[in-house]
Amino acid sequence: MITAKASLLVTIVTCTLTVTAYANATENAKERRDARDTKQSSRQDARETKRDCREANEKNNADCRQDKRSDKQKGRQESRAVRAGKPATTK
Repeated sequence: MITAKASLLVTIVTCTLTVTAYANATENAKERRDARDTKQSSRQDARETKRDCREANEKNNADCRQDKRSDKQKGRQESRAVRAGKPATTK
């Protein structure tokens, strides 16, 4: 037979674990959103880089494409850093 104290203790522990799990889920969701936003902005920056490169006629299309790929890769790395909880580097 479970006593009232034991029942109360079980209830408190259950509530604490539930709140902790909710807080962790909320923090993970925020990290995912921040990482996604970082990646999306880097993609847009890469598009602009390629467009500017082609308009300036500085390089051929393949070189401009490499610049775009490089920018996107930097964005992916920043996104991973955000997801890992490290501060993202800026350009």
